[in-house]
Amino acid sequence: MGRRTWWTLGFAFMAGCSTLSPPEPQQQPAEKRVAPERRILKGPTQIARLIPARVADRNGWAEDIQAAMAALEIEPNGQNVCAVLAVTEQESDFRVDPPVPGLPRIARLELEKRRAQAGVPKFMIDAALKLSSSNGTTYGERLDTAKTERQLSDLFEDFAGKAPLGKRLFAGYNPVRTAGAMQVSVAFAQAYAAQRRYPFGMPGSVREEVFTRRGGIYFGIAHLFDYSAPYDDIAYRFADYNAGRYASRNAAFQKAVAELTGVHIPLDGDLLRYEQSRPAREASRTELATRRLAIHFEMTPAEVRRDLELAPTAEFERSRLYLSVFTLRDGVLGKPAPRALLPSILVDTSKTTRRLTTESYAAKVDGRYRSCLSRL
Repeated sequence: MGRRTWWTLGFAFMAGCSTLSPPEPQQQPAEKRVAPERRILKGPTQIARLIPARVADRNGWAEDIQAAMAALEIEPNGQNVCAVLAVTEQESDFRVDPPVPGLPRIARLELEKRRAQAGVPKFMIDAALKLSSSNGTTYGERLDTAKTERQLSDLFEDFAGKAPLGKRLFAGYNPVRTAGAMQVSVAFAQAYAAQRRYPFGMPGSVREEVFTRRGGIYFGIAHLFDYSAPYDDIAYRFADYNAGRYASRNAAFQKAVAELTGVHIPLDGDLLRYEQSRPAREASRTELATRRLAIHFEMTPAEVRRDLELAPTAEFERSRLYLSVFTLRDGVLGKPAPRALLPSILVDTSKTTRRLTTESYAAKVDGRYRSCLSRL
């Protein structure tokens, strides 16, 4: 091959190479997108933006919410924060100690109830209410001017601690059972504080702390989130907040038992009868129906009672009774039966003139929750 031919071939090769596309730059892996409701809210400022503009001291509320969630190890994502804000708005409209219409009337009814139970003559109550209380006014005057639950709670604590008749009627008993911005149960807060150290300073009692913004938020968030539940919809947690932990899960269990036995059972989430927060000896309708069903599981009435006593805990889902009922119900249906159901309970309406059920309560809170999510 001559020199000219070799040069021609080399030129042609180089010309061919010049037509090749340059190598594409290496693509960086796509950044993982996080849904707004799953995004962590960093700092009180981001939380404060979600609180309605009409609320005074939004930053203060946000700081207390962030501190409580951190102490409880609850992730401060949009979903969880919006749930807290929705419950708070529903319960108190972001008022630390919300006023209750007609509170003196409610208090006098409770006083009369306790008087009748104790067999105390009415004139003795009237005389006791004329005594001077710790703030210089009479107990009766404080009773008639009380506007908030904290004022009423302080009155009964004072009455029980100083008035002889008050000790007889109210020693260890305060008729104000819920408190604070999230209207959390005082009994729950006391039990929770006994099991888990309160992370902030507490100069007084647990009851007094629940009436503060910080304490009310802390115990309210604990009640809402600090338990595991088999729910695929947060509305069931809202229902539980109103009706008691695991009420939605237990209502689904009641429905399964009712459908398998044909027995009418109130779907209220209470599997046993209770007296002063303890299981009563008398069997509930749910327990009686479950005993009939348990014959197929070779379980005795005592074993049924043992498992039903687990109803306020996560362990109930792992009990022989729970698993047997749902295994049977799933087989009859040919598909998994619902494991959660909004309980049908008429909410105590002593604080409002509106008729409210647990279902409507959960729906109202869920509406506020979704409105909050839309602002993320």
